[in-house]
Amino acid sequence: MAKNYYDITLALAGICQSARLVQQLAHQGHCDSDALRVMLSSVIDLNPGSTLAVYGGSESGLKMGLETLLGVLNASQRQGLNAELTRYTLSLMVLERKLHNNRQAMNTLGERINGLQRQLDHFDLESETLMNAMAGIYVDVISPLGPRIQVTGSPAVLQSPQVQAKVRAALLAGIRSAVLWHQVGGGRLQLMFSRNRLCTQARQLLAHC
Repeated sequence: MAKNYYDITLALAGICQSARLVQQLAHQGHCDSDALRVMLSSVIDLNPGSTLAVYGGSESGLKMGLETLLGVLNASQRQGLNAELTRYTLSLMVLERKLHNNRQAMNTLGERINGLQRQLDHFDLESETLMNAMAGIYVDVISPLGPRIQVTGSPAVLQSPQVQAKVRAALLAGIRSAVLWHQVGGGRLQLMFSRNRLCTQARQLLAHC
């Protein structure tokens, strides 16, 4: 069956956008708030009408992720910040596979996300309450699946409980995109053998942003 590279690239950009947000938070203590909101919203919507609907229905919501994806796919030097982004992206994919193979964890994740939807009736998506709730889901459900993602950045920044919560919420959003990536036909082999196809699709999507 022919792969839908439009959907695959969107979901892959979602994973990369989460990785970039984690990197921004870990080094600076803050991140692009619009890009974060798109990713947090993607966690809540469990019945989207399309892959694009997961990210608010607009390709521009994934602009940061598409740019990051091109950087990761074209990275000749595997060091510094680009290596960090590649490591976060691949680590999220590994964790998603472990989640996929653990039915109990999948069920728990679904129940906890339903709980988030109830909290949204009373709190804003980017409120400390929701951020802590998402971070809690990541710590309780995803982290134990292992191996843990080592987040590197400024030690002073990473000591902040608010930054820690945002980092974990962003990682949870990355897992959401990794789940979606597999659902639409994504796989690790594409990163090796279909790199040009992914790059072309990402550039086409960026042109719409």
